Amino acid sequence: MKRTNSHSLQWIFEPLEDHPSFQQKGMFGCQVAYLHGRMMLGLVDKEEPWNGLLVCTSREHHSELQKRFPDLKPHSVLGKWLYLSQNHLQFEAVAQDIAKLARSGSPLLGIEPKPKRKKKMKENRN
Repeated sequence: MKRTNSHSLQWIFEPLEDHPSFQQKGMFGCQVAYLHGRMMLGLVDKEEPWNGLLVCTSREHHSELQKRFPDLKPHSVLGKWLYLSQNHLQFEAVAQDIAKLARSGSPLLGIEPKPKRKKKMKENRN
């Protein structure tokens, strides 16, 4: 198991954890699941709008995902991703269905992470 951190919403990632390409990393105070090297889902458990499931996707897939999961909304800060608040009445069921979709390798989910920039060495100015 490649779990890096315990999180109150960790159960959402459980269907993904035995996938050979699964990785979990911390990013900006949330936990992100990667499959096939792509960022798929994010877990956040702070105050709204950071309290639920982030669905990593591109805007071109929003309408199709929202047809399947009408309760997904564009995140108010990260508008390129969709969001399901933990306060939603059907949060557990919808989150589990989205995790299954991620596990299936759906092209509607996932984004390629940007390559890390190399840090420039500061020149000694003495």
